Amino acid sequence: MTMLNQFLATISWQTLIFACFRILLILILGWVLGATTGRILRKLELRLIKKGQVEGEPPSEAAKRADTLVRLIRQAIYLVLWTAIGLVVLQEIGVEIGPILAGAGILGLAVGFGAQNLVRDVISGFFMILENQVRVGDVAIINGTGGLVEKVNFRTLVLRDVAGVVHVFPNGTIQTLSNMTQEWSAYVFEIGVAYKENTDRVVAVMDAVLQSMVEDATYGPLILEPPEIMGVDKFADSAVIIKGRIKTRPIRQWMVGREFLRRVKLAFDEHGIEIPFPHQTVYFGEASKPFDLHLLEKQHHDPPATP
Repeated sequence: MTMLNQFLATISWQTLIFACFRILLILILGWVLGATTGRILRKLELRLIKKGQVEGEPPSEAAKRADTLVRLIRQAIYLVLWTAIGLVVLQEIGVEIGPILAGAGILGLAVGFGAQNLVRDVISGFFMILENQVRVGDVAIINGTGGLVEKVNFRTLVLRDVAGVVHVFPNGTIQTLSNMTQEWSAYVFEIGVAYKENTDRVVAVMDAVLQSMVEDATYGPLILEPPEIMGVDKFADSAVIIKGRIKTRPIRQWMVGREFLRRVKLAFDEHGIEIPFPHQTVYFGEASKPFDLHLLEKQHHDPPATP
């Protein structure tokens, strides 16, 4: 009991009370900053969702992207905030934070060297989601591999090709990303017809097919603008190539394109327009005379046909 009384006598109660008051004030300030940050981030999330919906993004995908971004920002801010508050509280109770900061710096440097690929993937994924470069449901070509985007995470992007193969790309390794279905898509067609055909007549038939699709109840709403036929694009080996484009809603270009080709084939058959197949003209020059003589000799030696 005597030792306890001696210990209590050595305590500066005034200093202790002021220290506790300062610690309480710091904690209250930290709580206020955290609550304010939470409100700001909630407003930011609502604005991101609204912006995504205005740009035509599905509400579920807009909410998912906004939630992912806001959650990462919130975690980073809270980590920095409460780490700083913890260090200040330790300093208030008399703990030297200099060695702690030095040790944390060395540890952070070591972790940075060991996990630099992970950090690169996370940072790349953050900006990919922030800039809305690609979304779940898009068709994209990543590093030369095309397919449907199934997942967009902070560290990886998951792509499934038409054969059902799943490709996983760390975000930091993505060198090229081509989004084929962002905001709108287009079906570019190149149709070959025989050289003997009147290209103006062919274009008129194709234009009629496109107009019928625009007026169609199923395919018309999928076409965003009047289709354009650019005209004769090039002379191929056995065909005249006519090029054009149909601007469609995202990821609908293939559906519209297949129907367009089906109707063009039927229309060409109806109007007698030839879609050529590759062929070659064989020319027998001077070196082929013996071949002709051989045929003549064979014809002379063959017995005449009996009636």
